[in-house]
Amino acid sequence: MTELLQNLALGTLLGGVYALTASGLTLIFGVMRVINIAHGAFLVLAGFLTYTLWSELGIDPLLGILITTPVIFAIGWVTYTVTVRPIRTAPMASTVLLTFGLALVIEAVMGMVWGNNSMAIRPGYADESFTVGSVFLPKTLLYGGLVAVGVLTALGLILTKTWLGRAIRAAAVNPSGAELVGIKVASVAALVFALGISAAGAGGAITGVLYPFVAGSHYAWIARLLAIVVLGGMGSLNGAMIGAVLFGLAETFTASYVSTSWATAVPYAVVFAILLVRPQGLLGSRLRQDVSTA
Repeated sequence: MTELLQNLALGTLLGGVYALTASGLTLIFGVMRVINIAHGAFLVLAGFLTYTLWSELGIDPLLGILITTPVIFAIGWVTYTVTVRPIRTAPMASTVLLTFGLALVIEAVMGMVWGNNSMAIRPGYADESFTVGSVFLPKTLLYGGLVAVGVLTALGLILTKTWLGRAIRAAAVNPSGAELVGIKVASVAALVFALGISAAGAGGAITGVLYPFVAGSHYAWIARLLAIVVLGGMGSLNGAMIGAVLFGLAETFTASYVSTSWATAVPYAVVFAILLVRPQGLLGSRLRQDVSTA
Protein backbone atom coordinates (compact mmCIF):
# COMPACT_ATOMS: atom_id res chain seq x y z
CA MET A 1 0.00 0.00 0.00
CA THR A 2 2.84 2.40 0.83
CA GLU A 3 4.45 1.79 -2.56
CA LEU A 4 1.11 2.35 -4.29
CA LEU A 5 0.55 5.67 -2.49
CA GLN A 6 4.13 6.67 -3.22
CA ASN A 7 3.71 6.06 -6.95
CA LEU A 8 0.33 7.78 -7.04
CA ALA A 9 1.78 10.88 -5.39
CA LEU A 10 4.87 11.05 -7.60
CA GLY A 11 2.94 10.26 -10.78
CA THR A 12 0.32 12.90 -10.07
CA LEU A 13 2.92 15.58 -9.36
CA LEU A 14 4.81 14.66 -12.51
CA GLY A 15 1.55 14.72 -14.44
CA GLY A 16 0.89 18.24 -13.20
CA VAL A 17 4.21 19.39 -14.67
CA TYR A 18 3.43 17.61 -17.95
CA ALA A 19 -0.01 19.25 -17.99
CA LEU A 20 1.56 22.70 -17.89
CA THR A 21 3.97 21.92 -20.72
CA ALA A 22 1.22 20.37 -22.87
CA SER A 23 -1.40 23.06 -22.20
CA GLY A 24 0.23 25.60 -24.50
CA LEU A 25 0.51 23.08 -27.33
CA THR A 26 -3.17 22.13 -27.21
CA LEU A 27 -4.22 25.78 -26.78
CA ILE A 28 -2.36 26.78 -29.95
CA PHE A 29 -3.93 23.92 -31.89
CA GLY A 30 -7.41 24.61 -30.51
CA VAL A 31 -7.43 28.21 -31.73
CA MET A 32 -5.11 28.18 -34.74
CA ARG A 33 -5.18 24.55 -35.93
CA VAL A 34 -1.38 24.72 -35.91
CA ILE A 35 0.62 21.74 -34.64
CA ASN A 36 3.64 23.51 -33.18
CA ILE A 37 6.52 21.07 -33.57
CA ALA A 38 8.83 23.75 -32.11
CA HIS A 39 7.03 23.62 -28.75
CA GLY A 40 9.62 21.28 -27.25
CA ALA A 41 12.45 23.50 -28.48
CA PHE A 42 10.96 26.52 -26.71
CA LEU A 43 10.66 24.40 -23.56
CA VAL A 44 14.35 23.46 -23.69
CA LEU A 45 15.27 27.08 -24.47
CA ALA A 46 13.50 28.10 -21.26
CA GLY A 47 15.54 25.47 -19.45
CA PHE A 48 18.79 26.99 -20.71
CA LEU A 49 17.66 30.50 -19.76
CA THR A 50 16.75 29.21 -16.30
CA TYR A 51 20.15 27.52 -16.03
CA THR A 52 21.89 30.81 -16.84
CA LEU A 53 19.87 32.75 -14.27
CA TRP A 54 20.61 30.10 -11.64
CA SER A 55 24.32 29.57 -12.39
CA GLU A 56 25.30 33.17 -13.13
CA LEU A 57 23.00 35.19 -10.88
CA GLY A 58 22.06 32.66 -8.21
CA ILE A 59 18.31 33.03 -8.88
CA ASP A 60 16.24 30.09 -7.72
CA PRO A 61 15.10 28.23 -10.87
CA LEU A 62 11.44 28.17 -9.87
CA LEU A 63 11.43 31.85 -8.94
CA GLY A 64 13.20 32.47 -12.23
CA ILE A 65 9.91 31.61 -13.95
CA LEU A 66 8.90 35.21 -13.24
CA ILE A 67 11.70 36.24 -15.61
CA THR A 68 11.84 33.44 -18.16
CA THR A 69 8.09 33.31 -18.84
CA PRO A 70 7.78 36.94 -20.04
CA VAL A 71 10.97 36.51 -22.09
CA ILE A 72 9.62 33.38 -23.78
CA PHE A 73 6.26 35.14 -24.29
CA ALA A 74 8.05 37.95 -26.16
CA ILE A 75 10.06 35.45 -28.23
CA GLY A 76 6.85 33.61 -29.05
CA TRP A 77 5.15 36.83 -30.15
CA VAL A 78 8.04 37.78 -32.44
CA THR A 79 8.28 34.25 -33.82
CA TYR A 80 4.59 34.21 -34.67
CA THR A 81 4.66 37.66 -36.28
CA VAL A 82 7.69 36.97 -38.42
CA THR A 83 7.22 33.33 -39.40
CA VAL A 84 3.82 31.82 -38.57
CA ARG A 85 1.39 34.63 -39.38
CA PRO A 86 2.19 34.76 -43.13
CA ILE A 87 1.13 31.12 -43.55
CA ARG A 88 -1.43 30.83 -40.74
CA THR A 89 -4.22 29.95 -43.17
CA ALA A 90 -2.07 27.59 -45.25
CA PRO A 91 -2.62 23.81 -45.14
CA MET A 92 -1.62 22.20 -41.86
CA ALA A 93 1.31 20.43 -43.52
CA SER A 94 2.89 23.81 -44.24
CA THR A 95 2.78 24.90 -40.61
CA VAL A 96 4.13 21.52 -39.46
CA LEU A 97 7.12 21.92 -41.79
CA LEU A 98 7.60 25.53 -40.71
CA THR A 99 7.56 24.79 -36.99
CA PHE A 100 9.84 21.78 -37.50
CA GLY A 101 12.28 24.12 -39.21
CA LEU A 102 11.94 26.55 -36.30
CA ALA A 103 12.79 23.73 -33.90
CA LEU A 104 15.98 23.00 -35.82
CA VAL A 105 16.95 26.69 -35.85
CA ILE A 106 16.34 27.03 -32.10
CA GLU A 107 18.36 23.86 -31.48
CA ALA A 108 21.25 25.30 -33.51
CA VAL A 109 21.12 28.60 -31.61
CA MET A 110 21.10 26.81 -28.26
CA GLY A 111 24.07 24.72 -29.35
CA MET A 112 26.00 27.84 -30.36
CA VAL A 113 25.25 29.71 -27.12
CA TRP A 114 25.37 26.96 -24.51
CA GLY A 115 27.18 24.16 -26.31
CA ASN A 116 26.10 20.54 -26.65
CA ASN A 117 27.00 19.36 -23.16
CA SER A 118 24.35 18.04 -20.82
CA MET A 119 23.10 20.64 -18.34
CA ALA A 120 21.51 20.05 -14.93
CA ILE A 121 19.93 22.61 -12.63
CA ARG A 122 20.61 21.59 -9.04
CA PRO A 123 19.26 24.03 -6.45
CA GLY A 124 20.18 23.55 -2.79
CA TYR A 125 17.05 21.50 -2.08
CA ALA A 126 17.55 19.13 -5.05
CA ASP A 127 18.38 16.16 -2.79
CA GLU A 128 15.88 16.99 -0.06
CA SER A 129 12.36 15.66 0.42
CA PHE A 130 9.36 15.90 2.70
CA THR A 131 7.96 12.85 4.45
CA VAL A 132 4.21 12.50 4.88
CA GLY A 133 3.61 9.33 6.86
CA SER A 134 5.48 6.67 4.93
CA VAL A 135 5.41 8.62 1.66
CA PHE A 136 8.33 10.82 0.68
CA LEU A 137 7.95 13.77 -1.69
CA PRO A 138 11.07 15.18 -3.36
CA LYS A 139 11.12 18.94 -2.86
CA THR A 140 11.96 19.66 -6.50
CA LEU A 141 8.98 17.63 -7.75
CA LEU A 142 6.64 18.97 -5.08
CA TYR A 143 7.60 22.59 -5.63
CA GLY A 144 7.54 22.12 -9.39
CA GLY A 145 4.11 20.48 -9.27
CA LEU A 146 2.70 23.27 -7.10
CA VAL A 147 4.11 25.95 -9.38
CA ALA A 148 2.66 24.12 -12.40
CA VAL A 149 -0.78 24.01 -10.76
CA GLY A 150 -0.51 27.72 -9.96
CA VAL A 151 0.38 28.64 -13.55
CA LEU A 152 -2.37 26.39 -14.91
CA THR A 153 -4.86 28.02 -12.56
CA ALA A 154 -3.82 31.47 -13.78
CA LEU A 155 -4.15 30.29 -17.39
CA GLY A 156 -7.60 28.89 -16.64
CA LEU A 157 -8.71 32.18 -15.08
CA ILE A 158 -7.48 34.07 -18.13
CA LEU A 159 -9.46 31.80 -20.43
CA THR A 160 -12.67 31.85 -18.39
CA LYS A 161 -12.81 35.19 -16.58
CA THR A 162 -11.34 37.77 -18.95
CA TRP A 163 -12.33 39.40 -22.22
CA LEU A 164 -9.23 37.91 -23.81
CA GLY A 165 -10.33 34.46 -22.72
CA ARG A 166 -13.78 34.95 -24.23
CA ALA A 167 -12.19 36.18 -27.44
CA ILE A 168 -9.91 33.14 -27.54
CA ARG A 169 -12.80 30.74 -27.01
CA ALA A 170 -14.90 32.51 -29.63
CA ALA A 171 -12.05 32.40 -32.15
CA ALA A 172 -11.56 28.70 -31.46
CA VAL A 173 -15.24 27.78 -31.89
CA ASN A 174 -16.23 30.06 -34.78
CA PRO A 175 -13.55 32.33 -36.29
CA SER A 176 -15.94 33.85 -38.85
CA GLY A 177 -18.56 34.60 -36.19
CA ALA A 178 -15.88 36.11 -33.94
CA GLU A 179 -14.85 38.47 -36.74
CA LEU A 180 -18.47 39.56 -37.18
CA VAL A 181 -18.73 40.70 -33.56
CA GLY A 182 -15.53 42.74 -33.75
CA ILE A 183 -12.89 40.26 -32.57
CA LYS A 184 -9.65 40.50 -34.55
CA VAL A 185 -8.90 36.81 -34.90
CA ALA A 186 -5.41 37.47 -36.31
CA SER A 187 -4.47 39.47 -33.19
CA VAL A 188 -6.01 36.84 -30.93
CA ALA A 189 -3.97 34.17 -32.73
CA ALA A 190 -0.77 36.10 -32.00
CA LEU A 191 -1.66 36.31 -28.31
CA VAL A 192 -2.59 32.64 -28.18
CA PHE A 193 0.68 31.58 -29.80
CA ALA A 194 2.72 33.72 -27.41
CA LEU A 195 0.64 32.54 -24.43
CA GLY A 196 1.07 28.90 -25.43
CA ILE A 197 4.82 29.35 -25.86
CA SER A 198 5.05 31.09 -22.47
CA ALA A 199 3.35 28.06 -20.87
CA ALA A 200 6.11 25.94 -22.40
CA GLY A 201 8.59 28.45 -20.97
CA ALA A 202 7.22 28.01 -17.45
CA GLY A 203 7.21 24.25 -17.91
CA GLY A 204 10.78 24.34 -19.21
CA ALA A 205 11.99 26.05 -16.06
CA ILE A 206 10.44 23.27 -13.98
CA THR A 207 11.55 20.34 -16.14
CA GLY A 208 15.06 21.79 -16.20
CA VAL A 209 15.17 21.15 -12.45
CA LEU A 210 13.77 17.63 -12.79
CA TYR A 211 15.73 16.36 -15.79
CA PRO A 212 19.13 17.02 -17.36
CA PHE A 213 18.89 18.46 -20.87
CA VAL A 214 20.86 19.23 -24.01
CA ALA A 215 19.97 21.24 -27.09
CA GLY A 216 18.61 18.12 -28.80
CA SER A 217 16.31 17.20 -25.90
CA HIS A 218 13.39 18.86 -27.67
CA TYR A 219 12.83 15.77 -29.82
CA ALA A 220 11.96 13.67 -26.78
CA TRP A 221 9.81 16.45 -25.32
CA ILE A 222 7.74 17.11 -28.44
CA ALA A 223 7.08 13.37 -28.77
CA ARG A 224 5.89 13.23 -25.16
CA LEU A 225 3.76 16.37 -25.45
CA LEU A 226 2.12 15.33 -28.71
CA ALA A 227 1.24 11.97 -27.16
CA ILE A 228 -0.34 13.72 -24.18
CA VAL A 229 -2.31 16.17 -26.35
CA VAL A 230 -3.55 13.45 -28.70
CA LEU A 231 -4.51 11.28 -25.73
CA GLY A 232 -6.51 14.09 -24.15
CA GLY A 233 -8.06 15.22 -27.42
CA MET A 234 -6.54 17.80 -29.76
CA GLY A 235 -7.57 21.30 -28.71
CA SER A 236 -8.97 20.26 -25.31
CA LEU A 237 -7.21 21.92 -22.38
CA ASN A 238 -8.98 19.72 -19.83
CA GLY A 239 -8.16 16.69 -21.93
CA ALA A 240 -4.49 17.63 -21.96
CA MET A 241 -4.50 17.84 -18.17
CA ILE A 242 -6.10 14.42 -17.79
CA GLY A 243 -3.81 12.92 -20.42
CA ALA A 244 -0.76 14.42 -18.70
CA VAL A 245 -1.65 12.91 -15.33
CA LEU A 246 -2.27 9.51 -16.93
CA PHE A 247 1.06 9.77 -18.72
CA GLY A 248 2.87 10.71 -15.52
CA LEU A 249 1.26 7.84 -13.63
CA ALA A 250 2.11 5.38 -16.41
CA GLU A 251 5.77 6.44 -16.32
CA THR A 252 5.98 6.22 -12.53
CA PHE A 253 4.24 2.87 -12.18
CA THR A 254 6.26 1.35 -15.03
CA ALA A 255 9.54 2.48 -13.47
CA SER A 256 8.47 1.07 -10.10
CA TYR A 257 6.83 -2.22 -11.05
CA VAL A 258 8.43 -3.13 -14.37
CA SER A 259 11.75 -1.43 -15.17
CA THR A 260 13.11 2.06 -15.57
CA SER A 261 14.23 1.08 -19.07
CA TRP A 262 10.55 0.61 -20.01
CA ALA A 263 9.34 3.80 -18.33
CA THR A 264 9.51 5.74 -21.59
CA ALA A 265 7.96 3.13 -23.88
CA VAL A 266 4.99 1.86 -21.85
CA PRO A 267 3.14 5.24 -21.62
CA TYR A 268 3.11 5.42 -25.43
CA ALA A 269 1.68 1.90 -25.55
CA VAL A 270 -1.07 3.04 -23.16
CA VAL A 271 -1.81 6.03 -25.41
CA PHE A 272 -1.98 3.74 -28.44
CA ALA A 273 -4.36 1.33 -26.68
CA ILE A 274 -6.71 4.13 -25.61
CA LEU A 275 -6.75 5.66 -29.09
CA LEU A 276 -7.73 2.30 -30.57
CA VAL A 277 -10.93 2.51 -28.52
CA ARG A 278 -11.42 6.28 -28.73
CA PRO A 279 -9.55 7.74 -31.73
CA GLN A 280 -10.55 11.34 -30.96
CA GLY A 281 -8.92 11.20 -27.52
CA LEU A 282 -10.45 11.23 -24.07
CA LEU A 283 -12.21 14.61 -24.35
CA GLY A 284 -11.83 15.25 -28.07
CA SER A 285 -14.74 15.63 -30.45
CA ARG A 286 -15.22 13.40 -33.42
CA LEU A 287 -15.47 15.66 -36.45
CA ARG A 288 -18.11 14.96 -39.06
CA GLN A 289 -16.76 14.34 -42.52
CA ASP A 290 -19.28 14.41 -45.32
CA VAL A 291 -18.28 12.00 -48.05
CA SER A 292 -19.73 12.18 -51.52
CA THR A 293 -19.67 9.11 -53.68
CA ALA A 294 -19.21 9.13 -57.40
